Amino acid sequence: MGPAHSDAKIRPRLRSPSSVGWAAVLTLALSGATAGQPSEYHATQDAWRADREARLVADDGWLTVAALYFLRPGENSFGASPLADMVLPEGPASAGVFEFRGGEVYLKATAGQPLVVDGQPVMAAQLYPQEGDRKDVTIGDLTMWVHNSGERLAIRIRDRNSQIRKDFTGLKWFPVDERYRVRGRFIRHDEPITVSLPNILGDIEQFTSHGSVVLTLNGEESKMLPVASESGERLWFIFRDLTSGSETYPAARFLYADLPDDDGWTTVDFNQAYNPPCAFNPHTTCPLPPEPNRLGVRVEAGEKNYH
Repeated sequence: MGPAHSDAKIRPRLRSPSSVGWAAVLTLALSGATAGQPSEYHATQDAWRADREARLVADDGWLTVAALYFLRPGENSFGASPLADMVLPEGPASAGVFEFRGGEVYLKATAGQPLVVDGQPVMAAQLYPQEGDRKDVTIGDLTMWVHNSGERLAIRIRDRNSQIRKDFTGLKWFPVDERYRVRGRFIRHDEPITVSLPNILGDIEQFTSHGSVVLTLNGEESKMLPVASESGERLWFIFRDLTSGSETYPAARFLYADLPDDDGWTTVDFNQAYNPPCAFNPHTTCPLPPEPNRLGVRVEAGEKNYH
């Protein structure tokens, strides 16, 4: 689906299994779906929503992202000192520098103070580009790594003690409504196309789309443009509708659907539309929706704006 830097692409490190496992949540929800209580479909949605919130508040969830520092050429110092280029909430006054040159990022620890990279103490390491998973630098409860925003490189910092996480008040949702669970016909492009989308910072990010999905919502037919998920195993919609900016987050909401079946059909369930990370956290970057996904209808389903 394009580069693995977008916040919209939830990486394995950023969505490790929550303390409330999906199977356990679903079992508990379904056990209450008896006569006079929510249907199995409603119970499944309740379980999905509980898991969504558990992932968000987890130790590696989006609420723990605490800073985003864009790298300038040369040395970028970091530490707890207010004189550092990147001021940390804990750790030594001078922890080290991130050296950015020639499109590469190197870590250099302050003399006599090794830093931990992927669990190993080091005095120096190349952080970017790297093969496989990103390289994580840890200091106490902090984790730092190189993040792409379009063509720009930054250092992103996660803090398990983030004030954003501490102040989180919970998610709000529209009532579950099965009318917003619709069938969609997948129309494959002749060839995969590259979709270039600006993120909320104005950087351009690129994604891959294999086709469009035609569906009818509130009596109006739309031809939406999904892009491939990072694994390539799902369709990912970035969309906006007439509730955006009032009941729902202004920039966009995200929604995933299964790949089309052998007959070219998929099911798009807007009850599972959810907010991007930037709805909660100013230190994140999220793509804006392509023109076909700016729907001229009200989608009163899924996650509401976070206040």
